[in-house]
Amino acid sequence: MSRGGSNVLRIVGGKWRSRRLRFADAEGLRPTPDRVRETLFNWLQFEIGGAVCLDAFAGSGALGLEALSRGAARVVMVERQRPQFLQLQESARELGAEGLQLLQGDALELLRKPADWQPAGGFDGVFLDPPFHKSLLPAICALLHERALLKPGAFVYVESESDWPALELPIEFIMEKNTRAGLVNAFLARYEPGSAP
Repeated sequence: MSRGGSNVLRIVGGKWRSRRLRFADAEGLRPTPDRVRETLFNWLQFEIGGAVCLDAFAGSGALGLEALSRGAARVVMVERQRPQFLQLQESARELGAEGLQLLQGDALELLRKPADWQPAGGFDGVFLDPPFHKSLLPAICALLHERALLKPGAFVYVESESDWPALELPIEFIMEKNTRAGLVNAFLARYEPGSAP
């Protein structure tokens, strides 16, 4: 991930294709690999345009910035760590990233309270790439469901160290597609709030 002390990611497609951006160093930070992002946005090619998305664990910004590059109307990116947040602000300035809203804080805490950055009808999609081995996915998916923060049929992208059954996500989150890169499992799911028996 780090070469010569600099951490750099490349935007794979869209209006910022091939742009390279720095990201702050942090233990456990894993920018989604180029190949996985290419696969993900091929899956989403007919729905990312005009979408309102949440990147709940922004980190390097790879997912949220890729979504904006490929035509998302608005992306809310949440990052807890100050160095990463400041670097995301710098990347947004470099790109002139309209439609990007950056929030510093804990995603679970921010999502528990109604706020004007949460769209009234829910997000069209969410990117969930939390730190591994902290059991954050079940908690945030339950919160997204309980607070009706996703539209019915919204896409849910998940990266995890575990396979799908081991994630123990709420029944409303239904896996559609998956891929793998090294030790990372990547899933595209749908939020189907009427799916519970």
